[in-house]
Amino acid sequence: MTFDKDKFIQYCNDISKNTLMQTLNIEFVDAGEDYLVATMPVNPTVYQPMGLLHGGASVALAESVGSAASMLFVNAEHSEVRGIEISANHLKAKREGIVTATARILHKGRSIHLWEIRITDEKNSLISLCKLTNMVLPKRKSQD
Repeated sequence: MTFDKDKFIQYCNDISKNTLMQTLNIEFVDAGEDYLVATMPVNPTVYQPMGLLHGGASVALAESVGSAASMLFVNAEHSEVRGIEISANHLKAKREGIVTATARILHKGRSIHLWEIRITDEKNSLISLCKLTNMVLPKRKSQD
């Protein structure tokens, strides 16, 4: 089966509706067979009190793109992905514009995926460097 980049990006944006990703205006914009890219605007909705990009918003962006990226390797009809650990180093302040998060796989096991997520600005300067561990679980039946 061949990878359909546009279909996967659309899938990621569709499942983000009515979630934190929509609240933060996170948009999935690029994908490959082992990476996923999303953007987030930097404006007062994601500021901390000093008028800078909140580290928690950066972590939310990183976990969003890293968790969605694990869907590259699993069948969504049979499996679910859960983030189980995330770490972040915030390296540069950002006041306005757009940040871009790129998740690249470091380890792809059957039940554990490890991702590196680099959050950069428009000049490709590193804003935050994150590491996310995801667990792949069998899909649970909905509890109606």
